[in-house]
Amino acid sequence: MKTWLLVRLQLLLGIALLMLLLQVGNSLSGYSLNIWGVIPRRVESLPGIIFAPWLHGGWAHLLSNLSGLLVLGLLALLESRRDFIKASVVILLGSGLLVWVFGREGIHVGASGWLFGLWSLLLARAWFRSSWLDLLLAVLVLLLNGGWVFGLLPQQGISFEYHLAGALCGALYAAWRYAPRRRQQGG
Repeated sequence: MKTWLLVRLQLLLGIALLMLLLQVGNSLSGYSLNIWGVIPRRVESLPGIIFAPWLHGGWAHLLSNLSGLLVLGLLALLESRRDFIKASVVILLGSGLLVWVFGREGIHVGASGWLFGLWSLLLARAWFRSSWLDLLLAVLVLLLNGGWVFGLLPQQGISFEYHLAGALCGALYAAWRYAPRRRQQGG
């Protein structure tokens, strides 16, 4: 049991440490690294799809995202490390690409797309699997983060596009991974 939990915590703490180190460098450089965020429809910004979730607009931005990422990440990791990593890749790349195609002008940075993706993944997983554990986790997620629904609405100065795209990618991953037809085929 200790090893199971330790391995999952190490993954999350490694992600957190990387984000903290990047934030230190970014803040010391006057946030010059944020040029690596997603700038919609600019070809030179395509690498931002990979880098944007790791960069933040300030310490408060990072800490609010990091706290949610640690909680939702741990809940998502209850399934398996491999599934968490696959879902995260789908959410990060998918939401970044959607923001690049459909986002408003400006530089989009932050891990909130990842958070909203994990949020919707946990909710959709309960929908598709209907296990008691998944339903309990979904209720917990709704109690802790039910207000996040409002984060899917347009707001000035906040990339709701990342929120919406992340939520869409998390739900789509859950549908692909857990829908009944996949279970019947042995997927």
